[in-house]
Amino acid sequence: MDDEPVRLAAGATASASALLLRPWRPQDAAPLAGVYADPAMRRWSGATVADAADAARWVEEQRQGWRTGRRLAFAVLEVRPGDDDGRPAGHVVLKDPHGAAPEVGYWTAAHARGRGVAPRALGALTDWAFTAFAGLTRLTLLHQADNTASCRVAQKTGYGLDGLLLAAPPEFPLDGHVHVRERES
Repeated sequence: MDDEPVRLAAGATASASALLLRPWRPQDAAPLAGVYADPAMRRWSGATVADAADAARWVEEQRQGWRTGRRLAFAVLEVRPGDDDGRPAGHVVLKDPHGAAPEVGYWTAAHARGRGVAPRALGALTDWAFTAFAGLTRLTLLHQADNTASCRVAQKTGYGLDGLLLAAPPEFPLDGHVHVRERES
């Protein structure tokens, strides 16, 4: 696998650094373990990353997704002038781009919240997905109904609320929102 099959950028804003989106690398595991120490990450994320070994496994799962083409996951890095790569600030993913119901997902590290990282990264991923996959016409985004921050990110990036997803315990113990974005004609 080419370590850099795709690199995307999201520009700087007046209050935030530019973003670089690139596939996860093995050396990202150490900072990833620190990101998952955040209680909000443990609450909202479906992944369990308790230590460096879990983080290494999670990164390898993301890399495997690129190899199969079923899960195209990007590390979102804040890049300051002079940086080659930047500090991990989040994650965006395009799931099952060739399938019947492609989906996007994301999270933002605690230190990067409140600076527009999630909307800029999700916007870059969405634009790329609609360009890179000619047959792709619709993307969905799912989140727990009580995650108001995710609702705001979806709306800021053009994903309109499409409906309510009823809880399905134990995997999905709470109701969720379904947001949709259609390819522009």
